[in-house]
Amino acid sequence: MRALFVDANDTLAEVTDRLLRSQPLPVSINRNPSIKPDDLPGLLEGIEIMIVDHTAVPTAIAAKCAALKHVVFLGTGARSYMNPEELAERGIAVHTIKGYGDTAVAECAIALMWASAKNFGEMDRGMREGNWLRRDALQLTGKTLGLVGFGGIAAEAARMAAGCGMKVIAWNRTPKTHPGVEFVPLERLLAESHVVSLHLLLNDDTKGFLSRERIAQMRPGSILINTARGALVDEDAMLDALRSGHLAHAGLDVFTVEPLPPGHPLTKLPNVTLSAHSAFRTPEASDNLIGAALDHCRRIIASGR
Repeated sequence: MRALFVDANDTLAEVTDRLLRSQPLPVSINRNPSIKPDDLPGLLEGIEIMIVDHTAVPTAIAAKCAALKHVVFLGTGARSYMNPEELAERGIAVHTIKGYGDTAVAECAIALMWASAKNFGEMDRGMREGNWLRRDALQLTGKTLGLVGFGGIAAEAARMAAGCGMKVIAWNRTPKTHPGVEFVPLERLLAESHVVSLHLLLNDDTKGFLSRERIAQMRPGSILINTARGALVDEDAMLDALRSGHLAHAGLDVFTVEPLPPGHPLTKLPNVTLSAHSAFRTPEASDNLIGAALDHCRRIIASGR
C-alpha cells in the first residue's frame, strides 16, 4: 500500500521528510498546498492512502480515485472538507487526529483573549497610520472565562486562565469534571462570562450553535473567542452584536469561509482581532500532527486493508 500527502506546505513537507528519515514508510509528498479537488484523481492514481491538510474532498471526486481506501485528515475538522459517511459508503475510511495541538491552540485562544481585552489590534493599526490611538482596556484578573465545550484544548486554556487569576467556568454537551473548573448550564455561562471561548467540534448538531438568540444571552460588553470552527457561530448575528456593542470584541482564528475573502465585513470592524486559522501552527504541534498521521499510515499498511 502507498500513501501520498497531497497538499503539503513547506513546513509540513519538511517535518514529513524529517520524520520519514527515522521511520521509513511508502509515503510520498506533493509539495503544492494550492491544489484543487479536481487535481486529486490524477495525483492519487494507484494510491490507497491520502494524507490531506486543507483540500476539499467532495465525494464525487473521491469516487474517481479508484485505488483510494483511506483518507488521513490532518486535524479533527474533517467534516469541513468532506462527508465521512458518504465516503464510508464508497469504502473509503476517514481518519482524524486529535490532541496534537491542544497546547498550541489553547495558547492562541488565550492570546486572542488578551489582545481583544487590551485592544492591541486597533491601537497597532492606528499607530501605523500615524495616529496616537489610545483605548481603554478590560482588566482580566478576577474576570470570568466561559469555555463552551471541554476537551483537551479547553483543559489547557483553563490551566492558563487560572494562572492569570481568572475564574473559569465551562459547559459541555456531556457531564464532565475538571480541577478548578465549575461546570454550569449554558445559559448561566453566557450570562456571567466576561469572555466566552468556543471549543466544540463542528457537526450537524453544533453548526450555528452560537445562534442569534444565544449571542443575545451573552453578558453585554463581553468578548467572544473562536479558535474552533467558524460555522459554530451565526456570523451575521455576531456582526450585528459587534456593531451594536453588545459584544465588545471578537478574537477569531476561524471563519465560515476560508480564506477570509477580501473586503469581508469582519475586516471593516475595529473591534475584531483576526488571525488566519493559524492557532495550531507551532513546531511542536506540527511534529505531533505528522507523527500521528504516519502512525495511521503504519497501522493501515500493517493491516493490509
